[in-house]
Amino acid sequence: MLFQISEPGESPTKVACKKRVVGIDLGTTNSLVAHVDDATAAVLDGDGGAMVPSVVAYSSAGVDPVVGRAAAARGLDAPADTIASVKRLMGRSLADVAAIQGLLPYQLVDDAGRMVKVRLGDGRELSPVQVSAAILGELRARAEAALGGPLDGAVITVPAYFDDAQRQATRDAGRLAGLEVLRLVAEPTAAALAYGLDRGTRGTYAIYDLGGGTFDVSVLILVDGVFEVRATGGDSGLGGDDIDRAIVRWAAGDGDGAVPATAPADARARRDIAGAIAAARAAKERLTDVESTAVAFTLGGRSVERAITRADLAAICAPLLERSARACRRVLRDAELGAADLDGVVLVGGSTRSPVVRDHVRAVFGREPLCELDPDHVVALGAAVQADVLAGGSSDVVLIDVVPLSLGIETMGGVVEKLIPRNSTIPCGATQTFTTYADQQTGFDLHVVQGERETADACRSLARFQLRGVPPMVAGAARVEISYQVDTDGILHVSAREEHSGVETHVEVRPSYGLTDEEVERMLMESFDHAEADLAERNLRVERIEAERILAATRTAMVQDAHLLDAEVAVATTAAMSALERLSAASDHVAIRTAIEALDRASKPFAERRMNLAIGAAMKGKTLADLERDLSGR
Repeated sequence: MLFQISEPGESPTKVACKKRVVGIDLGTTNSLVAHVDDATAAVLDGDGGAMVPSVVAYSSAGVDPVVGRAAAARGLDAPADTIASVKRLMGRSLADVAAIQGLLPYQLVDDAGRMVKVRLGDGRELSPVQVSAAILGELRARAEAALGGPLDGAVITVPAYFDDAQRQATRDAGRLAGLEVLRLVAEPTAAALAYGLDRGTRGTYAIYDLGGGTFDVSVLILVDGVFEVRATGGDSGLGGDDIDRAIVRWAAGDGDGAVPATAPADARARRDIAGAIAAARAAKERLTDVESTAVAFTLGGRSVERAITRADLAAICAPLLERSARACRRVLRDAELGAADLDGVVLVGGSTRSPVVRDHVRAVFGREPLCELDPDHVVALGAAVQADVLAGGSSDVVLIDVVPLSLGIETMGGVVEKLIPRNSTIPCGATQTFTTYADQQTGFDLHVVQGERETADACRSLARFQLRGVPPMVAGAARVEISYQVDTDGILHVSAREEHSGVETHVEVRPSYGLTDEEVERMLMESFDHAEADLAERNLRVERIEAERILAATRTAMVQDAHLLDAEVAVATTAAMSALERLSAASDHVAIRTAIEALDRASKPFAERRMNLAIGAAMKGKTLADLERDLSGR
């Protein structure tokens, strides 16, 4: 085999000893995967660039879905079977997404009050978790191809304002995609992590993150590698998609009925909606570089064509951007800071490329926003840095995140008792003692909720469970200790214990809108049906990458040390290289591995001569005493 020659003390870390971990930005519009190599985070490119459109196209049952640019290209022809912006559906019920149904080209259906599902043209119904898992699977495949083997783990980012149901759904999607989810990290926190390390900053920063489907704002303190989130807020139903839909409604005219309240069943109408949204998005993006443009589409049986300027866009966006301004003011108030106390405002998310959005941020915070790093890449880069830390890489970073929404329990009368207030640093916990309301009560129905309202019906229901076996006592005599623990992913664990009897129960909160364990298990079992084919594809990619590496190294060595090659070895090595090149284009990974081994054998005499030459050069002019002295010095 060929040896990598290095100067004493300069040998690189063996790749096999390094864990393959990545950071993933699972976005509404686009998704990315990044990796830390040599202490530098970088996004991993693939066909068409670094960004993978978060679009999944389905065809007949049993055929793997298409993800990314190829899927987006099918959107206008098969809108009912092409799912985009699925992140907005994660952990949501049909009632939660009622406002956006009319401008979605695919159908949404209720699933017995739990997480909404998408109904394809052939009648199949898919959970947003399954669709997101397809996107994560594509990112995993890209990373494994780039890094040369299976991943050891991933950090996935989520909007800071994602509640427990949405975080659970994201974690389920990662699990279904075959990823070990090391941690879920809030997107603004990840951005600050990448931005702070890149700039070496210290101070107080606001992270303004307006993506395709969600808006987050966080205030962080950066001091000597410690990233502490002081306050976070936002709107998980606000993003660039809403601007696109607002442009469609503006161009179509108010009150003309062209924009339906619910997704139409007619295929042509769905294509019209998909085309209108695409045209609006394209016009919005053009206004980043020009002062005016035109938006044209067909909707509601008529053609629409209208000029649109940046001033028009600012007016269209004003109500939406004011929602983000309210969230910014609220977060500053929670952090007990004013805009003047900030050292900077960092822009994150593709929607912040718009001059209209940047003007808005400048007005809200009274300062020029920072945008040196690519707002589309910065979240993935920060996630990669955190993944590297968790895998034993850099230890100079400490990440302190917070709970985005208060966690409480329903008490008598439907009132919420908050155990963990929002903006508590995680991991965290809280314990509170409750008692019985009625005489001879032998059990408790416990209702876990999340939100800032004071009544349970106005908050998000996370879980219901029971504590039974409590000895009958008079009202007020029992003492039930309720404990909440929030882990580093922001996932809640609840336990209840009656102090007199010792009866207790524990639960990892499974949100009302999440998947059941049985559903996740069923989908995992379905993935096992394709395990053999998936493994073969993985092995093929790994061996092709190894073949490319070996071929490149051999060519370089043959040029640099041609004088060490004799004719016989040169002929054998060249023939082995040709065979390996030919087999790499085929699909038999075993044959590629065999060809790699054959090339190693053919080039072994050449490799040995190179090694001898390198050792001779290192020892030239040295005595045995010199070598012993060098070794003892080490």
